Amino acid sequence: MLRKSMYSLAALVAGFGAALAGPIAAAEGATTPAQPAGKCVTDAKLVPSCGVLWGAAAGGFSTLPRDQELKTWEQKSGRTSSIFHVYHKGDEKFPTASEIAMVRDKAKPRVLLINWRVEYGSTWANVAAGKLDARIDAFAARVKATMPEKFFLVLNHEPEDDVRVDPASGMTAKDFAKSYRHVIKRLKSQGLSNMINVVAYMGNEKWMAQSWWKDLYPGDDVVDWVGLDSYVSSEVPYYHAGVFADLLDRKAKGGQGWYDWATKNHPSKPIMVAEWGAYHRVGKVVDKSKQFNSVLPELAKRPKVKAIVYFDTKKDLFGDRDISIDSSPASLASFRKLAASPKFNVTLRLR
Repeated sequence: MLRKSMYSLAALVAGFGAALAGPIAAAEGATTPAQPAGKCVTDAKLVPSCGVLWGAAAGGFSTLPRDQELKTWEQKSGRTSSIFHVYHKGDEKFPTASEIAMVRDKAKPRVLLINWRVEYGSTWANVAAGKLDARIDAFAARVKATMPEKFFLVLNHEPEDDVRVDPASGMTAKDFAKSYRHVIKRLKSQGLSNMINVVAYMGNEKWMAQSWWKDLYPGDDVVDWVGLDSYVSSEVPYYHAGVFADLLDRKAKGGQGWYDWATKNHPSKPIMVAEWGAYHRVGKVVDKSKQFNSVLPELAKRPKVKAIVYFDTKKDLFGDRDISIDSSPASLASFRKLAASPKFNVTLRLR
């Protein structure tokens, strides 16, 4: 839903959330330490032994630096994120110095969730054919030279929205799967051993009904986590009104819910809700407590969900949806209660 807009942030109108951040942060005080002592730790694939990884992409569509926005959001929500979600495209140089600094913050270490549009300006078919290998190799070289810590890598998140059925387009579902496989295999051949691969779906019933939807999956051998980007409305009866369960269970008519599809077809893979949020239309403020209060009970019933990453923005791409956690005092209070849960006390092991 929000994917395309993240790649031209500087050109978009800044949200007004940042203006409120300082006063709120001062009032709320310091954040909860991200890595309190406890038994929950991440393994070689960053899967927690217990609990759930907590993360965010903050300040969507703002022109402020991503690390600054995340720190403000952490103060507001009351917990440091274990996952720092960042977005890049094409030949951009990343991970950036500020991103690496967030990973190496001794008091509050975070793992990067890097979203990369490798095919930007080209096509999936061209990527699969090796025509963008120089771009891939340059990324591998930068990571090897600057960041030995483990990180999550998503390639072209929410690919459903970019699929074109014309084989000549180079953007079919099968082209995506081939592109994904080529990039991961190429990166591994370059000696990149610290990446944890995530394929991130929209999980929208419209796309799940398409005959090509099944062709998107790249293969268990190149996928470490199965991801989902999904949102619910707190405004009834607005589009996709519901609670946390609803964003996990969307399905085509007569079909299988997304969570059931993922767990039954790929039982060895942990699930990451790589983007989630509750929204209402701008100017139609509705308490989001029902949505935020539904998360913990649902996680208790969904053991395969091992990470949730909130996408916070005052306005979406079209300027009409508010997905921020503080759109009302009651919403923020409920979100802070969620964030305070020991469910998210997981120690990162990034080396």
